[in-house]
Amino acid sequence: MARICYVVCLCLATPWVCLRLLWRGMRQPAYLRHWGERWGFYSRSSCDPASPPAAPRIWLHAVSVGETRAAEPLVRALLAALPECRLLLTAMTPTGRETARLLYGDDPRIQRLYLPYDVPGAVARFLDHFRPAAGILMETEIWPNLMFAARRRHLPMFLVNARLSRRSARGYARFGALTRPALASLAAVAAQTRSDARRLMALGAQRVTVCGNLKFDVAPDAALLDLGDAWRAHVGARFVWLAASTRAGEEDLLLDILRRLHLHHPEILLVLVPRHPERFLAVAGAIRAQGFSCQRRSQGLPEPENAVWLGDSMGEMPAYYRLADVAFIGGSLLPLGGQNLIEAAACGCPALVGPHTFNFAEASQSAISQGAARRIADADALLEALRELAAAPAAREAMRHAGLAFAARHRGATKRIMRILAHAGIGHPAPNATPDADA
Repeated sequence: MARICYVVCLCLATPWVCLRLLWRGMRQPAYLRHWGERWGFYSRSSCDPASPPAAPRIWLHAVSVGETRAAEPLVRALLAALPECRLLLTAMTPTGRETARLLYGDDPRIQRLYLPYDVPGAVARFLDHFRPAAGILMETEIWPNLMFAARRRHLPMFLVNARLSRRSARGYARFGALTRPALASLAAVAAQTRSDARRLMALGAQRVTVCGNLKFDVAPDAALLDLGDAWRAHVGARFVWLAASTRAGEEDLLLDILRRLHLHHPEILLVLVPRHPERFLAVAGAIRAQGFSCQRRSQGLPEPENAVWLGDSMGEMPAYYRLADVAFIGGSLLPLGGQNLIEAAACGCPALVGPHTFNFAEASQSAISQGAARRIADADALLEALRELAAAPAAREAMRHAGLAFAARHRGATKRIMRILAHAGIGHPAPNATPDADA
């Protein structure tokens, strides 16, 4: 009965979903493409008839950019363990789909598509069209109709790099009649931390192993690090403060901090990189409205007269981290849950996080305890931390080394997840992998 009510609600919401796609498409035209895929309609050629009949198709779903990047070590491990297999990579956002294109180019073993909405007919068309041998979902993609359809087809489904905050767990618990059977149907769950594992098991997951976070296994692209070094050479001795993956409402606070910093340190450069590309234009307008001289990444490198450099590019975050003396991790100054600080640590960039990091609670706390990051209570505390670190290169260097050590210490999730998949008949066990290791 719960699933019937869920389906009815989805059907009633369909007109609103279409209007939302149109609205987003006005700001980001890529949302207007491939509409058929969102409802489970695919071209005959997408079956990839050139594939050998015996080649298995492994399906991996990563909802957007962060999940797609996190999945990279696992994708490459699967291709290495199963060189004859075909990988079907699905996303829900144009930026996630484009990220997969940037990561894997035109590799003929990989297809990039949208996963349809969780409507029974659309899900059925997707599964019947591609007939994957196994499905792998990244992080917290729990869709009741999808899981029900997979179970009816005896399709083994895995949830990997799984995370579930306290807030999300409370939300899922309200719909236990839907969540519990969906989680119970999973062949295995690879949780990031023990806390994630406990919350998932409390909601109905039954085969849960703590494997760590795949994001620790993502090595920064050497070419992007070199690009960051080139940017640094251009900028020179200016203190560079990076605001990474900022969210709506934070930019005004950060620009106010910059104004106060400039009273005594007018040479400071703020590199501002909004999380969502559809907001680039609005953020550029906000910078100009505050009276700052701004250069956009798409227009060139910052000049001495520029107070702000707007990072309006995709896929270059390691270069931004390499350029910066210190980074504030966005989404944490307001109650938005925070963004991933692991990439900053892996690039050797000291990180500052706000009070709201519930999306990455254990990683944030671990980085802080190991000296790779600092927590600030509010905008005033962020201002003071920036003033302190701008005058303390030795402290920044200590945080840089602590970040590199923190990132190295937590690697290994890919091997553990590959062992779990191998036990289910997908791929081969990775050597020296320990699937029950703590994150």
